[in-house]
Amino acid sequence: MKRRIFAALLTIAMTVSFLSGCSMSGASSKEGAAADSDATEGSIASEEASEDVQEITWFYWDDLDATEDLISKGYKETLERFNNDYKGKYHVTAITEKLDKYYTKLNALIASDECPDVFIVSPGPNLTAYVDPGTAADLTPYLDAEWKGSFSGDAVFAQQTYDGRIYAIPLNIAAACVFYNKEMFEEAGAAVPKTWDELLTVCEKIRAKGHTPITISAGTSWCLSMLAGYLCDREGVDLKKIEAGEESWNNPKTISAANRLLQLSQYFQPTAAEDTNVIATAGLYNGEAAILIQGSWAIAGINGENPDFEKKCGVFQFPEIPGGNDPNRVIAKCDSLAMSADTEYPEACIALMKYFTDDTAQKYTAEVGGKIPVTKVKYDMDKAPSQLADVMSIFSNASSTFGFYDESLFSAEAGSIFDDSMVDIYLGEKTPEQAFDYLDAWYKANK
Repeated sequence: MKRRIFAALLTIAMTVSFLSGCSMSGASSKEGAAADSDATEGSIASEEASEDVQEITWFYWDDLDATEDLISKGYKETLERFNNDYKGKYHVTAITEKLDKYYTKLNALIASDECPDVFIVSPGPNLTAYVDPGTAADLTPYLDAEWKGSFSGDAVFAQQTYDGRIYAIPLNIAAACVFYNKEMFEEAGAAVPKTWDELLTVCEKIRAKGHTPITISAGTSWCLSMLAGYLCDREGVDLKKIEAGEESWNNPKTISAANRLLQLSQYFQPTAAEDTNVIATAGLYNGEAAILIQGSWAIAGINGENPDFEKKCGVFQFPEIPGGNDPNRVIAKCDSLAMSADTEYPEACIALMKYFTDDTAQKYTAEVGGKIPVTKVKYDMDKAPSQLADVMSIFSNASSTFGFYDESLFSAEAGSIFDDSMVDIYLGEKTPEQAFDYLDAWYKANK
């Protein structure tokens, strides 16, 4: 049955409660979660230079040749389709970098006056870092009525808009959620948990059956930070007040959230401190652990690496902390494309961006990649990964959304400090009080 992604759902998914938005500190698409490649030019290689062909570059955080991530494979198909359709007029060359080195490489290219013509970015401090100095072009003049009208609504541009001007084009929508192995849950007699205590009970039942309850990466700090962000929000932490200097990082709600993180960590795989996100995710789809706390962008990686796991894989919303904050708030984010303000060929860049948001690409986003499109495209829900239905249910029941904590602070560096502080707590290198005191001191010195 064909269904349309309703603008109302997307408005819920993308509106005001994103705090200050999304970026990607320590990872930040959080989406290119399978990226483990060295910097390289992709297989979408440059043709022989021609005065008649406008050559542009596209910078991305996953190796398009080595990846099994289905979203990345879709991006590669989009580039190939663009090059074929515009043969003799435009040509794009892909340049890729490891996810954890992406922004370092991008900044180095910019510093050497080699900014890619089009680059992927997450909204929030990282996008702001390219808007403020004028690196990212104002795309508002290019968003004519037809192109802008193809999107689900103005809400999808909320995080890419500065002073009424749009600086990036959204590509998809994803939610942070909890993946689980249905067979392991059934074996353990465990039901999908709706509360914190129920989650702990599930973990005990899974462990009693000889399985690792939770796989997570502390070696990729944003993964642990994402969990900490959920715990902080469920506890009712007011991040806006902390950012405004009206409240300390060290307060009863953040301390309680950190202690819950430590409580849950007893169910992590023993190698969590060293494991990358790629390894931790593999722990779920290889049947080594029952639960993975991740984003719905992981659907493309999980199903790409192990297609047979899809039928075993369920998704549920992060549980409620009774007496705490609204349990229907959801961490949501999107990936976006920005254009260099110094590009020699803006028309070619805009043509490429339109390919990423056309019906072919956006149908693929849902039907293969398992992410929510940002346009009004019709797609076949029966073809989409089964996990997408769970994610859609989470979004449809969401009361509001918010961003990753590390992507909602005043700068990308502040986000990195938060990430590292959560890892310090997990490793026992700092007590929760010491970690949040450090954050307060850092804010006082740097904000």
